[in-house]
Amino acid sequence: MSRSRLAADTVAVVVAFLTAFPIYWMVLSALKPAGEIQSLDVRPWTLSPTLDHFERVLTGENFGRYLLNSAAVALTVVVLSALVAFLAAVAVTRFHFKFRTTVLIMFLIAQMVPVEALTIPLFFLMRDLGVLNTLASLVLVQLAFSLPFAIWMMRGFVAAVPESLEEAAMIDGASRPVVLWRILFPLVAPGLVATSVFSFITAWNDFLFARTFIISAKDSQTLPAALLVFFKPDENDWGGIMAASTLMTIPVLIFFVAVQRKLVSGLGGAVKD
Repeated sequence: MSRSRLAADTVAVVVAFLTAFPIYWMVLSALKPAGEIQSLDVRPWTLSPTLDHFERVLTGENFGRYLLNSAAVALTVVVLSALVAFLAAVAVTRFHFKFRTTVLIMFLIAQMVPVEALTIPLFFLMRDLGVLNTLASLVLVQLAFSLPFAIWMMRGFVAAVPESLEEAAMIDGASRPVVLWRILFPLVAPGLVATSVFSFITAWNDFLFARTFIISAKDSQTLPAALLVFFKPDENDWGGIMAASTLMTIPVLIFFVAVQRKLVSGLGGAVKD
């Protein structure tokens, strides 16, 4: 084995360890008894694992409701962003219209604006729309922030598909909608999966907007904001925090495992020569 290969493998192992260790510590803390979590004798293992923290979280008030709310918001954002991003990417790639370059630049500028700077204006906008304290407010804002990245990324996948494929299909009698959904869509599906992962994780982990827009309607709360119930004025319930965080991570892992093959091929490109 060459030195360069050995160095690359070493760096990969170190990066993998640094990435996985916080997850390992979170799960370990969720399995530790309360006294062991707060002990000054820190150990990377536990001799008496317990599921009490998970039981307390799962039997807590409205945890299932919060889980369903987070899933509803995340899945809705994924479906809508994928659909809109695909159609918009086709429009800016296949059709030549005035200010097309300006539109693409606006997508990049939208990604540069800090989310925190828009929180208050978005709050008043949602209030004027009458969607405060509803999941619709979270869907709208997450969709707005995920679309610029999704459209810009999908533009590259659509551009990689030769136009000759579409032209040949149209010569054979296929209409534009048929070419769009039966030829172009399957070819760029890996790219849609790659953008969907980004949209799902962003919407699932959102805390800022969930805390800002859902003020009084507890039934519309999502999991990240619901974690605040374990932060108490006198003493934080770290076992509950870690158990709830572990349960929050599981759907993300399931979603990632389900789409990992498409994700890898999507990151590699939409069309292979």
